[in-house]
Amino acid sequence: MRILMVCLGNICRSPLAEGIMAYHAQIAGLEWEVDSAGTGGWHIGEKPHPLSQKVAKINGIDISHQQSRVFSEKDMLYFDKIFVMDKTNYNAVKSISGASWNPDKVDLLLNLSEPGSDKEVPDPWTEDEEKYHTVFSMIDQACKSFVDRHLAKP
Repeated sequence: MRILMVCLGNICRSPLAEGIMAYHAQIAGLEWEVDSAGTGGWHIGEKPHPLSQKVAKINGIDISHQQSRVFSEKDMLYFDKIFVMDKTNYNAVKSISGASWNPDKVDLLLNLSEPGSDKEVPDPWTEDEEKYHTVFSMIDQACKSFVDRHLAKP
């Protein structure tokens, strides 16, 4: 399975989601490809935010190798599942995808742990470290739920 995590700048939430989903898939013995992207190009080539890296590392996940990139229409065609952090990201992915748009591939990440809730992962960009821990926990629960459901399928 190929999974893409998407947020706005690809330096806070989606790098965490990429690292967390890859971690849970690896622990479960799943050979999934997990990547992340942003809908805006302000941070292309940059590493994840220092607080995202710190909180991931505290939780045993190294995301320091990641580099920010922008979502493209090709991503819609390549990835099996695309999880976005909020409704603004959802609309941007839809717009960027153009004729390749496939709503069956895209969902809000937190719908994995709370189906149909349409809750958003808050952007911790200008917040303190505690907010990054909160965001990590939300993403971790969603990713673990997805992996557990995948493993439970016959």
